Amino acid sequence: MLFSAGMGIGLVFYSVAEPLLHYEDPPMGTGKTIAAARSAMEISFFHWGLHAWAIYIVMGLSLAYFAHRENMPLSIRSAFYPLLGDKVHGRLGDLIDTFAVFGTLFGIATSLGLGVQQVHSGLVYSGLAGAPAEGADVTREATLYLLIAGITLIATISVVSGVDKGIRWLSNFNIVLGTMLLGFVFFFSPDTLFILKSFVQNTGDYLQNLITMTFWNAAYQRDSQWQQNWTLFYWAWWISWAPFVGIFVARISKGRTIREFIGGVLLAPTLLTFFWLTVFGNTALYMELYMQTNLSELVQNNVPAALYAMLEQLPMARLTAFAGTLVVASYFITSSDSGSLVIDIITSGGHHNPPVAQRIFWALLEGAVAAVLLYAGGLKALQTASITTALPMTVILLLMCWALVRHLAKNHQRK
Repeated sequence: MLFSAGMGIGLVFYSVAEPLLHYEDPPMGTGKTIAAARSAMEISFFHWGLHAWAIYIVMGLSLAYFAHRENMPLSIRSAFYPLLGDKVHGRLGDLIDTFAVFGTLFGIATSLGLGVQQVHSGLVYSGLAGAPAEGADVTREATLYLLIAGITLIATISVVSGVDKGIRWLSNFNIVLGTMLLGFVFFFSPDTLFILKSFVQNTGDYLQNLITMTFWNAAYQRDSQWQQNWTLFYWAWWISWAPFVGIFVARISKGRTIREFIGGVLLAPTLLTFFWLTVFGNTALYMELYMQTNLSELVQNNVPAALYAMLEQLPMARLTAFAGTLVVASYFITSSDSGSLVIDIITSGGHHNPPVAQRIFWALLEGAVAAVLLYAGGLKALQTASITTALPMTVILLLMCWALVRHLAKNHQRK
């Protein structure tokens, strides 16, 4: 559930596309070279690595501590009790939770918007949907909206059943099917040894340059939009997802120590993410470097099709494209129903099992917001929505750090 909720759709969407896009057009240096391929994986690790899960830890640890140790409601406002006292139960607390709801809503809508585009591409590549004719944007948009409606309906049914049934079952299904797809690409890759060697080197490059990448902001590159389109979008995306993932992780982490919580949330999913990125990203880069497949040019024009274009170069392309579509769709459903449950927990005052009618409302609203954002401008609108809602959440996260450290220090002094 941790991996499904924390990454899900986004990782499947970008695991092939991002390395190829950085390889084609790197922020520094010349594209389409060995150095560009190595840099592409380093950047991809940076965007999906420790920083993302550290953001989730800040939110999740604060909520888990105050909910399970201090017996407070499982809501964002509870983490501010050391700073605001009983005022967290008033309008200030309502305001904090409102920002969290909006951030979660648009963060999930971003993932749903990405996911439905990839589901559509998967249906085309697996032969279950016809390829769109040139200029047939209206038909494609109508199909996307129908997909959003259908998958949102399934997500609504799942969220009604709760964490122990629907969400848990879907999360297990995600991992099993995703692992099967991961294993297939790993073993049928043109060069499996290349994947293993790349995993080691990618991890070393990432750790060696982690501090440099963290503080790099293109200060000496005038009029560069690269960081805004990539790194800032990712940071905003993680921050907007923080209430969702934080509450979800806090809810399933009762009984863990702080050390166990941080180790489990930071290390295990990060390593799995790195291996996933290496298997899919380096397989695509190998094809581009040594098989002259021109995948990077295709991805420039059709990012959602990146995964399927890579799978097309491997055996059983239609079957694996269908499997990839199922993985994306199941992550879509998991993100929607668990997100709906989290928003419902916040809006119902932190109750662990909020009313079913409210769960249905939020599940349907998430699908509606995703559809509106796609209509308003596609990927650009999705990115803008995440960045906009992340600003107030950034302030909230910083204050949560202060509140938790302050409270832990007071408890330590009492002992």
